Amino acid sequence: MIRYLIDANCVIFALADAASPVTRRIAESEPGSLAISAITFAEVAMGSHLGKPPPPEALNALLAAVPLVPFDEAAARLYATLPFRRGRFDRLLAAHALSLGATIVTNNIADFADVPGLVVEDWTR
Repeated sequence: MIRYLIDANCVIFALADAASPVTRRIAESEPGSLAISAITFAEVAMGSHLGKPPPPEALNALLAAVPLVPFDEAAARLYATLPFRRGRFDRLLAAHALSLGATIVTNNIADFADVPGLVVEDWTR
């Protein structure tokens, strides 16, 4: 069962520093409990395509270890009901996490503070 979805900033932290707390928590996670939303993948892949970290091969290596979860109809329906402040990727990820009953792993907790019922954890500390 998926318990955690990793936000783009934590994907970047994990791939930038093998000794980071995020990387350690990912390594310690129970198999199957951690995933990357297709939304997060799109956000990070777009940055990679534009020359920002991580390089595409690092992102591909992460996907070999952490499964990618497709954004589905249930997530799309939840997205339509969420308050919108800013950050479409954040709203899409929040809807995806809610539809799965998962916790978002991010260091930008404030970006998700207005989403009712969403559980968020910061693994960067």
